[in-house]
Amino acid sequence: MTDTAPAPSRRRENTRTRLMDAAAEMFAEVGIDAASVEAICDRAGFTRGAFYSNFASKEELFLALCGRSAETTIAAVRDRVTSIEDRGLDATGEVLHLVQEVLEVAGEDRLDVLLGAETRVQALRNPEFAAAYLSSNGALCDSVTQFVRDIADARGLTLRLPADAATELLLSAWISASETAVMTGTSPSDARGQLGERLAQIVRLILE
Repeated sequence: MTDTAPAPSRRRENTRTRLMDAAAEMFAEVGIDAASVEAICDRAGFTRGAFYSNFASKEELFLALCGRSAETTIAAVRDRVTSIEDRGLDATGEVLHLVQEVLEVAGEDRLDVLLGAETRVQALRNPEFAAAYLSSNGALCDSVTQFVRDIADARGLTLRLPADAATELLLSAWISASETAVMTGTSPSDARGQLGERLAQIVRLILE
């Protein structure tokens, strides 16, 4: 199939991607407040003119980055859920293992964890960021909640609390464990073990 997209459009998309990738690293490393437009441009290999031809401000870039990150995570969760469902929810190991498979689609990468933490901090400070964060987080919660319902239905299990509340507990534990692992310098393999223990406790609480 021949790629008929105009070259300028491809160049613009490539420029935006490189700026967003550089910004993601900067925001994760030093935070949005300390990351200057000049530093982002230097890391991406572009001029300020290239930056402002794609984004009106650093804040606009941050919101675009949050949206991209949320879409990537949600797509990964849905792909993992589809993979598990294709193998058969009623014959795929323990409930805890299924939950871990879904929640492990993100969180092992240190920069991803740092960027997520920075996003939540900015959402607490800025109403515009808060609206964007709540929207993307809501979409992620919806995907995981549906998965929790599917597991319960497929295995004939009863939840002690609504599926959305169970999801909130699971995701909160996942975020906490991921951030603690970064703070303590825990290796990914050890972090998965710690997350597994935390999730096991919660799963036992939410299932009849």
